[in-house]
Amino acid sequence: MNENIIKPENLIYRRTPVLTDNIMHYCPGCGHGTVHRIVAEVIEEMGIQETTIGVAPVGCSVLAYNYFEVDMQEAAHGRAPALATAIKRLKPDFHVFTYQGDGDLAAIGTAETIHACNRGENITMIFINNGIYGMTGGQMAPTTLEGMKTATSPYGRDIPTMGNPLRITELLAQLPGTYYVTRQAVYTPALVRKCKKAIRQAFENQNKQKGTSFIEVVSNCNSGWKMTPVAANKWLEENMLSLYPLGDIKVPTV
Repeated sequence: MNENIIKPENLIYRRTPVLTDNIMHYCPGCGHGTVHRIVAEVIEEMGIQETTIGVAPVGCSVLAYNYFEVDMQEAAHGRAPALATAIKRLKPDFHVFTYQGDGDLAAIGTAETIHACNRGENITMIFINNGIYGMTGGQMAPTTLEGMKTATSPYGRDIPTMGNPLRITELLAQLPGTYYVTRQAVYTPALVRKCKKAIRQAFENQNKQKGTSFIEVVSNCNSGWKMTPVAANKWLEENMLSLYPLGDIKVPTV
């Protein structure tokens, strides 16, 4: 008997088959890759690969359909909730999710986001908040912190002239159509496990047909922030979480 064969009980980690073999285009250290992995693991563990449809719009996540071995649909910039609404209504027994960044979901797609959540569309929305426009050159986003420097706020975000950072997750939690709203992160192993648990709950909630499940993931953008991945994670913890604290914001009561 070959002693080098790995037995199932000794298996520590294996790559989920719900991810493709394509090499991800995300910057080293970015949280997108980690979130992709745990979404794929949840789909595999729930046994819903054949009945899952994802929607990816414009932004850093524009190529998400290259990485998931499930049916994927690209949406116009900001319109993922509208497209997901149509898909879910046509295929109510399928698990439908959107995967969006802060510029997409909280800027050009604000209307679609708010109205889909207000209607209580039975979908899962995954929202990556890194406080900046990552793909297009590091411009100020609705979620950019006060005083944070970007390509379009080189002296820092000035509240009197540029407005307050938009805490859209708290806003959505007030809507009657949202069933589960939470904010997570993935910059430590413990937080990855918590985020995965939240994402699984969001997918499972679709079976209850109670409304929209919304998961914000506070992430870094080390290229847009012009930091190393380690420094970006430290900056995230020291600066982002005071405005965007982690934890459940709205939990199911029934």
